[in-house]
Amino acid sequence: MRVLVAEDDRALRSVLERGLKEHGYVVDSVADGEAALGYLREFEYEVAIIDWRMPKLSGLDVVRTLRARRDPVPVLMLTARDTALDRVTGLDEGADDYLVKPFDFGELLARIRALQRRPRALHPTTLVVGDVELDPATREVRAAGERPTLTSTELAILELLMRRSPAVVHRRSIALHVWEQEADAVGSNTIDVHLARLRAKLAPAHARIETVRGVGYRVLAS
Repeated sequence: MRVLVAEDDRALRSVLERGLKEHGYVVDSVADGEAALGYLREFEYEVAIIDWRMPKLSGLDVVRTLRARRDPVPVLMLTARDTALDRVTGLDEGADDYLVKPFDFGELLARIRALQRRPRALHPTTLVVGDVELDPATREVRAAGERPTLTSTELAILELLMRRSPAVVHRRSIALHVWEQEADAVGSNTIDVHLARLRAKLAPAHARIETVRGVGYRVLAS
């Protein structure tokens, strides 16, 4: 699961990036609003964490641009502005949630999970293919009535395949969404190794991961 952190405070940005990675997220971090919009055009994020005050473009400008182009990515706004009017402004412009600095990292994680649970047109609350179910917010997987133990990488791959099912997901797309350095995954057998392990763990289920030679992979009910 990929998260964007847009925060101009280098120390806070580093803390957020490190903490989110420790909890299994793939994290892109940027220091200004223009860079944030560039990443949001390039990648599909589970959640975008955006600071209100940033150089070049403010977080509010970033959110306005996202909503103007109908981008549904959930946005958690970070800010030191804690008046009721500020909160109303941020939410009215398109932010989904609002966290005032300083904040507890545990609360940040809880708010991210809450945003992941909110239904979106492109992101249903629970993903289902055959008898495999995945809840992106709790990161729980059920397959054939059991709960297989998946690594964070396997979980991220499965989520991407299930979101796109029955379409084929290109190898580069998998690398972009799951690995920070996508070239390392695309240019080696890393993806194939993880897919083989994932297939083995889902073997009892009525869902199969197919290889589309020269293109990528897809998951289908069986």
